Amino acid sequence: MAQINRQLGIALLGLGEYAGAELAPALKETNHCRLAAIVSDEPAKMEEWRKIYGLNEKSCYTYEQFDDIKNNPEIDIVYVVLPNAMHEEYVIRSARNGKHVICEKPLATTVEACQRMIDACRDAGVKLSMGYRLHFDPFNQEMMRMGQNKVYGQVKKVIARDSMEIGESNQWRLDYERAGGGPLLNNGVYCVQGALYILGELPVALTASFLPRSDPKKFAEVEEGVRWTMEFPGGAIAECETSYSKNENLLRAEAERGWFELDPAYEYEGLKGRTSEGPLKLAAVNQQAAQMDDFALCIRENRESRVPGEMGLRDVEIMIAIYESARTNKRIELHLEEFENMAEK
Repeated sequence: MAQINRQLGIALLGLGEYAGAELAPALKETNHCRLAAIVSDEPAKMEEWRKIYGLNEKSCYTYEQFDDIKNNPEIDIVYVVLPNAMHEEYVIRSARNGKHVICEKPLATTVEACQRMIDACRDAGVKLSMGYRLHFDPFNQEMMRMGQNKVYGQVKKVIARDSMEIGESNQWRLDYERAGGGPLLNNGVYCVQGALYILGELPVALTASFLPRSDPKKFAEVEEGVRWTMEFPGGAIAECETSYSKNENLLRAEAERGWFELDPAYEYEGLKGRTSEGPLKLAAVNQQAAQMDDFALCIRENRESRVPGEMGLRDVEIMIAIYESARTNKRIELHLEEFENMAEK
Protein backbone atom coordinates (compact mmCIF):
# COMPACT_ATOMS: atom_id res chain seq x y z
CA MET A 1 0.00 0.00 0.00
CA ALA A 2 1.37 3.39 -1.02
CA GLN A 3 2.37 5.64 1.85
CA ILE A 4 0.39 8.85 1.94
CA ASN A 5 3.37 11.12 2.60
CA ARG A 6 5.64 10.26 -0.31
CA GLN A 7 5.69 10.61 -4.06
CA LEU A 8 4.42 7.44 -5.71
CA GLY A 9 7.01 5.54 -7.72
CA ILE A 10 6.47 4.95 -11.43
CA ALA A 11 8.23 2.25 -13.42
CA LEU A 12 8.50 3.05 -17.12
CA LEU A 13 8.05 -0.17 -19.08
CA GLY A 14 9.63 0.39 -22.48
CA LEU A 15 12.26 3.06 -23.11
CA GLY A 16 11.30 4.22 -26.59
CA GLU A 17 11.07 7.75 -27.89
CA TYR A 18 7.94 8.74 -25.99
CA ALA A 19 9.24 7.48 -22.65
CA GLY A 20 12.62 9.11 -23.17
CA ALA A 21 11.59 12.43 -24.68
CA GLU A 22 8.33 13.08 -22.83
CA LEU A 23 7.50 10.88 -19.83
CA ALA A 24 10.85 10.74 -18.06
CA PRO A 25 11.44 14.52 -18.35
CA ALA A 26 7.85 15.12 -17.18
CA LEU A 27 8.56 13.08 -14.05
CA LYS A 28 11.06 15.78 -13.07
CA GLU A 29 8.13 18.24 -12.93
CA THR A 30 5.59 16.12 -11.07
CA ASN A 31 4.55 16.78 -7.48
CA HIS A 32 2.95 13.48 -6.52
CA CYS A 33 4.97 10.84 -8.39
CA ARG A 34 8.52 10.18 -9.50
CA LEU A 35 10.58 7.88 -11.71
CA ALA A 36 11.33 4.83 -9.56
CA ALA A 37 12.34 2.14 -12.06
CA ILE A 38 12.79 1.24 -15.72
CA VAL A 39 12.22 -1.93 -17.72
CA SER A 40 14.00 -2.62 -20.99
CA ASP A 41 15.80 -5.30 -22.98
CA GLU A 42 18.56 -2.89 -24.05
CA PRO A 43 21.44 -2.88 -21.51
CA ALA A 44 23.21 0.12 -23.05
CA LYS A 45 20.05 2.20 -22.93
CA MET A 46 19.38 1.21 -19.32
CA GLU A 47 22.90 2.23 -18.34
CA GLU A 48 22.39 5.60 -20.03
CA TRP A 49 19.12 6.13 -18.16
CA ARG A 50 20.72 5.09 -14.87
CA LYS A 51 23.29 7.84 -15.22
CA ILE A 52 20.81 10.51 -16.35
CA TYR A 53 18.18 9.80 -13.70
CA GLY A 54 20.31 8.53 -10.83
CA LEU A 55 18.72 5.09 -10.68
CA ASN A 56 20.42 2.23 -8.88
CA GLU A 57 20.87 -1.20 -10.41
CA LYS A 58 18.02 -2.63 -8.33
CA SER A 59 15.68 -0.22 -10.09
CA CYS A 60 16.52 -1.56 -13.55
CA TYR A 61 14.70 -4.64 -14.83
CA THR A 62 14.91 -6.70 -17.99
CA TYR A 63 11.73 -8.17 -19.42
CA GLU A 64 12.72 -11.54 -18.01
CA GLN A 65 12.99 -9.97 -14.56
CA PHE A 66 9.75 -8.03 -14.87
CA ASP A 67 7.74 -10.03 -12.34
CA ASP A 68 10.33 -9.18 -9.69
CA ILE A 69 8.71 -5.75 -9.44
CA LYS A 70 6.25 -7.29 -6.98
CA ASN A 71 9.08 -7.29 -4.43
CA ASN A 72 9.91 -3.61 -4.90
CA PRO A 73 7.82 -1.41 -2.59
CA GLU A 74 9.17 1.72 -4.29
CA ILE A 75 7.13 0.89 -7.41
CA ASP A 76 3.46 1.84 -7.09
CA ILE A 77 2.59 2.33 -10.77
CA VAL A 78 3.73 0.69 -13.99
CA TYR A 79 3.43 2.89 -17.09
CA VAL A 80 3.18 0.58 -20.12
CA VAL A 81 4.88 2.30 -23.07
CA LEU A 82 5.26 -0.66 -25.42
CA PRO A 83 4.08 -1.55 -28.94
CA ASN A 84 0.31 -1.99 -28.99
CA ALA A 85 0.27 -5.77 -29.22
CA MET A 86 2.26 -6.03 -25.98
CA HIS A 87 -0.11 -3.96 -23.87
CA GLU A 88 -2.37 -6.80 -22.83
CA GLU A 89 0.35 -9.08 -21.48
CA TYR A 90 2.12 -6.41 -19.45
CA VAL A 91 -0.96 -4.67 -18.09
CA ILE A 92 -2.20 -8.02 -16.80
CA ARG A 93 1.20 -8.96 -15.38
CA SER A 94 1.53 -5.55 -13.71
CA ALA A 95 -1.85 -5.99 -12.07
CA ARG A 96 -1.04 -9.50 -10.89
CA ASN A 97 2.14 -8.11 -9.35
CA GLY A 98 0.02 -5.70 -7.33
CA LYS A 99 0.87 -2.51 -9.23
CA HIS A 100 -1.49 0.17 -10.50
CA VAL A 101 -1.22 0.72 -14.26
CA ILE A 102 -1.18 3.49 -16.83
CA CYS A 103 -1.40 2.17 -20.39
CA GLU A 104 -0.56 4.11 -23.51
CA LYS A 105 -3.16 4.25 -26.26
CA PRO A 106 -4.71 2.21 -27.68
CA LEU A 107 -5.54 0.09 -24.65
CA ALA A 108 -5.28 -3.01 -26.87
CA THR A 109 -5.98 -4.06 -30.44
CA THR A 110 -9.20 -5.99 -29.74
CA VAL A 111 -12.23 -5.44 -27.56
CA GLU A 112 -11.72 -8.85 -25.96
CA ALA A 113 -8.16 -7.99 -24.93
CA CYS A 114 -9.32 -4.68 -23.46
CA GLN A 115 -11.89 -6.47 -21.34
CA ARG A 116 -9.36 -8.99 -20.08
CA MET A 117 -7.07 -6.14 -19.00
CA ILE A 118 -9.87 -4.32 -17.21
CA ASP A 119 -10.96 -7.53 -15.49
CA ALA A 120 -7.40 -8.35 -14.39
CA CYS A 121 -6.94 -4.93 -12.78
CA ARG A 122 -10.32 -5.13 -11.06
CA ASP A 123 -9.63 -8.63 -9.77
CA ALA A 124 -6.24 -7.54 -8.43
CA GLY A 125 -7.67 -4.47 -6.74
CA VAL A 126 -5.50 -2.02 -8.70
CA LYS A 127 -6.44 0.98 -10.81
CA LEU A 128 -6.08 1.17 -14.59
CA SER A 129 -5.76 4.51 -16.34
CA MET A 130 -5.13 5.51 -19.95
CA GLY A 131 -2.28 7.70 -21.10
CA TYR A 132 -4.80 10.25 -22.39
CA ARG A 133 -2.80 13.41 -21.71
CA LEU A 134 -5.10 15.79 -23.61
CA HIS A 135 -7.79 15.47 -20.94
CA PHE A 136 -5.37 17.37 -18.68
CA ASP A 137 -4.46 20.05 -21.23
CA PRO A 138 -6.04 23.51 -20.70
CA PHE A 139 -6.67 24.08 -24.42
CA ASN A 140 -8.52 20.80 -24.89
CA GLN A 141 -10.34 21.32 -21.60
CA GLU A 142 -11.56 24.67 -22.93
CA MET A 143 -12.85 22.94 -26.08
CA MET A 144 -14.77 20.56 -23.79
CA ARG A 145 -16.22 23.48 -21.82
CA MET A 146 -17.26 25.52 -24.83
CA GLY A 147 -18.85 22.56 -26.58
CA GLN A 148 -20.64 20.93 -23.68
CA ASN A 149 -21.79 24.26 -22.19
CA LYS A 150 -23.00 25.45 -25.61
CA VAL A 151 -21.08 28.72 -25.32
CA TYR A 152 -21.73 29.35 -29.03
CA GLY A 153 -24.98 27.41 -29.10
CA GLN A 154 -25.48 23.83 -30.21
CA VAL A 155 -22.45 22.41 -31.98
CA LYS A 156 -23.47 21.24 -35.44
CA LYS A 157 -20.19 19.91 -36.77
CA VAL A 158 -16.81 18.86 -35.43
CA ILE A 159 -13.83 18.64 -37.77
CA ALA A 160 -10.93 16.59 -36.42
CA ARG A 161 -7.73 15.81 -38.32
CA ASP A 162 -4.59 14.30 -36.86
CA SER A 163 -1.95 13.11 -39.31
CA MET A 164 1.81 12.81 -39.39
CA GLU A 165 4.52 11.74 -41.79
CA ILE A 166 5.57 8.35 -40.45
CA GLY A 167 9.09 8.34 -41.88
CA GLU A 168 11.15 5.21 -42.56
CA SER A 169 9.55 1.84 -43.24
CA ASN A 170 11.49 -0.16 -40.66
CA GLN A 171 9.46 0.77 -37.56
CA TRP A 172 6.99 -1.15 -35.46
CA ARG A 173 4.10 1.18 -36.22
CA LEU A 174 4.04 -0.16 -39.80
CA ASP A 175 4.13 -3.79 -38.63
CA TYR A 176 0.58 -5.09 -38.24
CA GLU A 177 1.57 -7.84 -35.81
CA ARG A 178 2.95 -5.30 -33.34
CA ALA A 179 0.77 -2.27 -34.09
CA GLY A 180 -2.61 -3.86 -34.85
CA GLY A 181 -3.40 -1.04 -37.27
CA GLY A 182 -2.04 2.19 -38.68
CA PRO A 183 -2.67 5.88 -38.03
CA LEU A 184 -6.22 5.30 -36.80
CA LEU A 185 -4.93 3.61 -33.63
CA ASN A 186 -1.99 5.96 -33.23
CA ASN A 187 -3.39 9.38 -34.18
CA GLY A 188 -7.04 8.91 -35.04
CA VAL A 189 -7.94 8.08 -31.44
CA TYR A 190 -7.43 11.77 -30.66
CA CYS A 191 -9.98 12.69 -33.34
CA VAL A 192 -12.48 10.24 -31.86
CA GLN A 193 -11.94 11.65 -28.40
CA GLY A 194 -12.03 15.28 -29.50
CA ALA A 195 -15.46 14.86 -31.07
CA LEU A 196 -16.83 13.07 -28.02
CA TYR A 197 -15.57 15.53 -25.45
CA ILE A 198 -16.66 18.59 -27.40
CA LEU A 199 -20.18 17.26 -27.88
CA GLY A 200 -20.51 15.42 -24.56
CA GLU A 201 -22.27 12.65 -26.45
CA LEU A 202 -21.49 9.17 -27.73
CA PRO A 203 -21.78 8.47 -31.47
CA VAL A 204 -24.67 6.33 -32.65
CA ALA A 205 -23.37 5.47 -36.13
CA LEU A 206 -20.46 6.01 -38.48
CA THR A 207 -19.26 5.59 -42.05
CA ALA A 208 -15.62 5.32 -43.13
CA SER A 209 -13.30 4.78 -46.07
CA PHE A 210 -9.59 4.11 -46.44
CA LEU A 211 -7.46 6.75 -48.14
CA PRO A 212 -5.54 5.63 -51.25
CA ARG A 213 -2.14 4.02 -50.66
CA SER A 214 0.57 6.21 -52.21
CA ASP A 215 3.23 3.63 -51.30
CA PRO A 216 1.76 0.10 -51.39
CA LYS A 217 5.02 -1.48 -50.24
CA LYS A 218 5.45 0.80 -47.24
CA PHE A 219 1.79 0.46 -46.25
CA ALA A 220 1.43 -3.21 -47.11
CA GLU A 221 0.35 -4.18 -43.59
CA VAL A 222 -1.44 -1.13 -42.16
CA GLU A 223 -3.62 1.56 -43.67
CA GLU A 224 -1.97 4.73 -44.91
CA GLY A 225 -4.98 6.74 -43.87
CA VAL A 226 -8.68 6.65 -43.14
CA ARG A 227 -11.53 9.17 -43.28
CA TRP A 228 -14.74 8.76 -41.29
CA THR A 229 -17.91 10.55 -40.22
CA MET A 230 -19.58 9.97 -36.86
CA GLU A 231 -23.26 10.71 -36.20
CA PHE A 232 -24.44 11.87 -32.78
CA PRO A 233 -27.88 11.67 -31.16
CA GLY A 234 -28.27 15.45 -30.98
CA GLY A 235 -27.90 15.73 -34.76
CA ALA A 236 -24.25 16.80 -34.89
CA ILE A 237 -21.69 15.09 -37.07
CA ALA A 238 -17.92 14.75 -36.76
CA GLU A 239 -15.83 14.65 -39.92
CA CYS A 240 -12.46 13.04 -39.12
CA GLU A 241 -9.31 12.06 -40.94
CA THR A 242 -5.96 10.55 -40.04
CA SER A 243 -2.95 9.65 -42.19
CA TYR A 244 0.70 8.67 -42.04
CA SER A 245 1.55 10.74 -45.15
CA LYS A 246 0.89 14.37 -44.23
CA ASN A 247 0.88 16.74 -41.29
CA GLU A 248 -2.44 17.97 -39.91
CA ASN A 249 -3.38 18.85 -36.36
CA LEU A 250 -6.85 20.39 -36.23
CA LEU A 251 -9.82 20.21 -33.87
CA ARG A 252 -12.65 22.57 -34.84
CA ALA A 253 -16.25 22.98 -33.73
CA GLU A 254 -18.86 24.84 -35.76
CA ALA A 255 -21.87 25.91 -33.71
CA GLU A 256 -25.09 27.91 -34.09
CA ARG A 257 -23.55 31.26 -33.15
CA GLY A 258 -19.85 30.85 -33.87
CA TRP A 259 -16.90 28.48 -33.97
CA PHE A 260 -13.86 27.49 -31.93
CA GLU A 261 -10.76 25.53 -32.83
CA LEU A 262 -7.29 24.35 -31.89
CA ASP A 263 -4.51 24.22 -34.48
CA PRO A 264 -2.27 22.55 -33.48
CA ALA A 265 -4.61 20.59 -31.24
CA TYR A 266 -2.91 17.34 -30.22
CA GLU A 267 0.79 18.15 -29.87
CA TYR A 268 2.74 17.87 -26.62
CA GLU A 269 3.28 21.63 -26.53
CA GLY A 270 2.70 24.76 -28.56
CA LEU A 271 -1.07 24.37 -28.83
CA LYS A 272 -2.94 27.38 -30.21
CA GLY A 273 -6.64 28.14 -30.11
CA ARG A 274 -9.03 30.72 -31.40
CA THR A 275 -12.75 31.35 -31.62
CA SER A 276 -14.99 33.42 -33.85
CA GLU A 277 -14.41 36.17 -31.26
CA GLY A 278 -10.62 35.98 -31.06
CA PRO A 279 -7.66 33.95 -29.80
CA LEU A 280 -7.70 31.68 -26.76
CA LYS A 281 -5.24 32.94 -24.17
CA LEU A 282 -4.44 30.03 -21.85
CA ALA A 283 -1.40 29.02 -19.85
CA ALA A 284 0.17 25.81 -21.10
CA VAL A 285 1.04 22.91 -18.79
CA ASN A 286 3.21 19.84 -19.07
CA GLN A 287 0.45 17.47 -20.19
CA GLN A 288 2.24 14.29 -19.13
CA ALA A 289 3.15 15.65 -15.70
CA ALA A 290 -0.45 16.72 -15.10
CA GLN A 291 -1.73 13.34 -16.28
CA MET A 292 0.61 11.30 -14.06
CA ASP A 293 0.09 13.54 -11.02
CA ASP A 294 -3.66 13.15 -11.34
CA PHE A 295 -3.39 9.36 -11.39
CA ALA A 296 -1.13 9.42 -8.33
CA LEU A 297 -3.80 11.45 -6.51
CA CYS A 298 -6.48 9.00 -7.66
CA ILE A 299 -4.52 6.24 -5.95
CA ARG A 300 -3.92 8.26 -2.78
CA GLU A 301 -7.54 9.38 -2.55
CA ASN A 302 -8.99 6.06 -3.75
CA ARG A 303 -10.99 7.58 -6.58
CA GLU A 304 -11.32 6.58 -10.19
CA SER A 305 -9.27 8.12 -12.97
CA ARG A 306 -11.10 10.49 -15.29
CA VAL A 307 -9.53 8.43 -18.13
CA PRO A 308 -10.09 4.84 -16.93
CA GLY A 309 -9.46 1.62 -18.80
CA GLU A 310 -13.14 1.52 -19.72
CA MET A 311 -12.62 4.68 -21.76
CA GLY A 312 -9.84 2.90 -23.63
CA LEU A 313 -12.24 0.02 -24.30
CA ARG A 314 -14.87 2.46 -25.56
CA ASP A 315 -12.43 4.01 -28.02
CA VAL A 316 -11.22 0.64 -29.28
CA GLU A 317 -14.85 -0.35 -29.95
CA ILE A 318 -15.33 2.81 -32.00
CA MET A 319 -12.08 2.36 -33.94
CA ILE A 320 -12.84 -1.27 -34.74
CA ALA A 321 -16.20 -0.10 -36.12
CA ILE A 322 -14.36 2.47 -38.25
CA TYR A 323 -12.20 -0.30 -39.70
CA GLU A 324 -15.27 -2.45 -40.34
CA SER A 325 -17.06 0.37 -42.17
CA ALA A 326 -13.99 1.15 -44.26
CA ARG A 327 -13.59 -2.52 -45.23
CA THR A 328 -17.25 -3.13 -46.02
CA ASN A 329 -18.28 0.31 -47.27
CA LYS A 330 -21.29 0.12 -44.94
CA ARG A 331 -22.77 2.43 -42.31
CA ILE A 332 -22.17 0.90 -38.87
CA GLU A 333 -24.56 1.50 -35.99
CA LEU A 334 -22.93 1.80 -32.58
CA HIS A 335 -24.29 0.63 -29.25
CA LEU A 336 -22.22 2.31 -26.56
CA GLU A 337 -24.84 2.68 -23.84
CA GLU A 338 -22.61 1.09 -21.22
CA PHE A 339 -20.21 4.04 -21.58
CA GLU A 340 -22.88 6.73 -21.17
CA ASN A 341 -21.25 8.15 -18.04
CA MET A 342 -18.06 8.82 -20.03
CA ALA A 343 -19.64 11.03 -22.68
CA GLU A 344 -18.73 14.23 -20.85
CA LYS A 345 -15.17 13.43 -19.76
